[in-house]
Amino acid sequence: MKVYTYSEARQKFSAVLDIAKSEEVIIKRRGGETFKIIFTKSPKSPFDVTGIKTKATTEDILETVRESRAGGAEPNA
Repeated sequence: MKVYTYSEARQKFSAVLDIAKSEEVIIKRRGGETFKIIFTKSPKSPFDVTGIKTKATTEDILETVRESRAGGAEPNA
């Protein structure tokens, strides 16, 4: 656990955040208040999905997009 005064933490803020990735960091204010910096990982994006294997070619995909934009294509049943 690393302990910094408010002034030290402010001067070395980037380094303090880097340290907080691996261990607990406490910042003490002059009035006696203490604060803990906790590293949290951001959740993954809902758009971050694994790919799938398909036999569709680029041309197949482009043709499907063109048909859907044209609005005249009937879906295959």
